[in-house]
Amino acid sequence: MSAVTIMIGSICILMIAYRLYGTFIAVKVLKLQKLDESRATPAHDLEDGKDYVPTNRWVSFGHHFAAIAAAGPLVGPILAAQFGYLPGLLWLLIGAVIGGAVHDAVVLFASMLKNGKSLSEVAKEELGPVAGFCTGLAMLFIITITMAGLSMVVLHALEKNPWGTFAVGITIPIAMGVGLYYKKTGNLKGPSTVGFILIMVGVFAGPSIQHTKLGEWLTFDMGTLAIILPIYAFFAAALPVWLLLAPRDYLSSFMKIGVFIALIVGVFIVNPAIAFPAFTDFINGGGPVIAGPVWPFISITIACGAISGFHAFVGSGTTPKMLNRWSDIKVVGFGAMLVECLVSIMALIAAISLQPADYFAINSQPEVFSTLGMSVVNLPELSKEIGLNLEGRTGGAVTLAVGMTYIFTELPWFKNLASYFFQFVILFEAVFILTAIDAGTRVSRYLIQDFFGEFYKPLKRVDWLPGSIFASALACLLWGYLLFSGDIGSVWALFGVSNQLMASIGLIIGATVILKFADKRWYILTCLVPLAYLYTTVNYAGYWMVRHVYLNPAASGYSVLNAVLSIIMLILGVIIIVTAIKKWIELWNTPRVDLIGRAAKGI
Repeated sequence: MSAVTIMIGSICILMIAYRLYGTFIAVKVLKLQKLDESRATPAHDLEDGKDYVPTNRWVSFGHHFAAIAAAGPLVGPILAAQFGYLPGLLWLLIGAVIGGAVHDAVVLFASMLKNGKSLSEVAKEELGPVAGFCTGLAMLFIITITMAGLSMVVLHALEKNPWGTFAVGITIPIAMGVGLYYKKTGNLKGPSTVGFILIMVGVFAGPSIQHTKLGEWLTFDMGTLAIILPIYAFFAAALPVWLLLAPRDYLSSFMKIGVFIALIVGVFIVNPAIAFPAFTDFINGGGPVIAGPVWPFISITIACGAISGFHAFVGSGTTPKMLNRWSDIKVVGFGAMLVECLVSIMALIAAISLQPADYFAINSQPEVFSTLGMSVVNLPELSKEIGLNLEGRTGGAVTLAVGMTYIFTELPWFKNLASYFFQFVILFEAVFILTAIDAGTRVSRYLIQDFFGEFYKPLKRVDWLPGSIFASALACLLWGYLLFSGDIGSVWALFGVSNQLMASIGLIIGATVILKFADKRWYILTCLVPLAYLYTTVNYAGYWMVRHVYLNPAASGYSVLNAVLSIIMLILGVIIIVTAIKKWIELWNTPRVDLIGRAAKGI
């Protein structure tokens, strides 16, 4: 098996899926063209120049893709390579087409039907107050852990790294300049070109400032960065969406997509052989990277590239307030998910291009690797070329950087640039994650306003400045405290299960809206089929972790707190799905009505 074969086959499958299944979802199930003829989007109905802003579909795509594509599509497939290349590849393709793209489209659609409200508010209106409360509680819990966890990855990338700090920081004023110019003139092409060039200049100028006075000022330790990141996220959440968040994510998407286009070209030219087997000896569990068996943990470890609950935060947060037309849901919701799937597949290719022993040496502690009976092949030479000892650098980020560096430096004219490529990819990963942090914090602000607005009504108004400032500050304080204190490490293992539980909740709400809205009731299967698999997987994974890890004193991850939190999350899921089943039965027995006409009236 060669990398080019996997890549071409995957691209063809994803393009066919978008053309056929994406069109079916958009035209038949969601009836987006009819809605374009009968009802304006929330961005037009509620336009306020701050949160509700009609936006060009490609700017919306750039924002949405940049916001949903964080660490998950990069790190998840790399960690899952422990099982071999085939389980991860199959889950990415099947999960993204059948599950993730549908999930993202229907959540975005459901939120827009309710004027861009959060998923918890949609759940409350569609399923009742109990399900709405449980959904809101689950979303607040998950988004807080997600923001702190993603930020912790950035800390390790930018710690005492003035090049990275400069290149990431320079995107902020550049994005604000692009946002101001676009807001004033409506011209997108010119500022996009200039903004992208300036970002690239900032990236390539980074090494030259490392040993200067500016470099000293930009050399931060972990504690300082843990304060700076929440402060930045506060402004990203509180400022008008057109000024910082949308243009920054839009410009960052050029870098994200550009790097992976370069990787695709590199794979075409180099065509590295796949060193990994289709299945390894760890498919039944006991691996050094993931302790559990291939099922259910392949679907828990690989989240964002296949299906991810984090996407529901963006799809019911910033994006539904920006879309210019209903039909943009196909491009922004369905399409962005498939592009993210391709990103994950390229990350998987980068990992499985390494020799298995080299992969396990990077992703295992030295004392654990010594028990595997493997001998490294290319790792000593790669460590020498990069100028860094690569053994025992777990977590996936370094593996991706090494894999991409290995592919790029196989090109003759890049042979002596290994250290540069390695540092550039580490920087690229930091930018990838930061765009999700700023969008996620803004979504957290919306959730807090919705949740606490039940007790103080003015908070529900997203255009109320004191409420926006309070909610933004509280969101940053919650995940910023976890980041600064480091306590997030004790609950990070919960994220995989809770994230996919959130995706299950998104599919539950999507199924409810489809049953209520679509012309044919069997269209609900577009959500029920992936829901049946994912919900079963999540509950079994949660049970497995509680029994074998959290309540097992002999396990390294032993934690009664984690067990309690896991059980609470799974109970919330049970309450929501039981409530939904009752609602589905009620809707099934209700005569059909003209819901397009009702939707046109905002009902």
